[in-house]
Formats: sequence, structure tokens, C-alpha cells
Amino acid sequence: MTNVILILILLVLVGGAVWYIRKEKKKGVHCIGCPMAGQCAKAGKCNK
Repeated sequence: MTNVILILILLVLVGGAVWYIRKEKKKGVHCIGCPMAGQCAKAGKCNK
């Protein structure tokens, strides 16, 4: 039972990460997770 709970938690975390990445890519953000709120590309600190 513990394994099932851990797998469900892991699936929720991975699913949330995939959802976030897809959402940001649709917005056209080049640096996902950038500490500069997506302005890294303008500052030249993002690897495209």
C-alpha cells in the first residue's frame, strides 16, 4: 500500500511539472524556471 501511495505522489509531481512546462512553452518563454521571470533571453543568459 505504501508503494502505491508513493507512486501516486510521484505521478502527481511529474504531471504537474509537465503541465507547467507545456503551459510556459505555449506562452513562448525560452527560459523556463528562470529567476528573472522569463527575461533571461533578453539578458543573454539563456541557452536557446
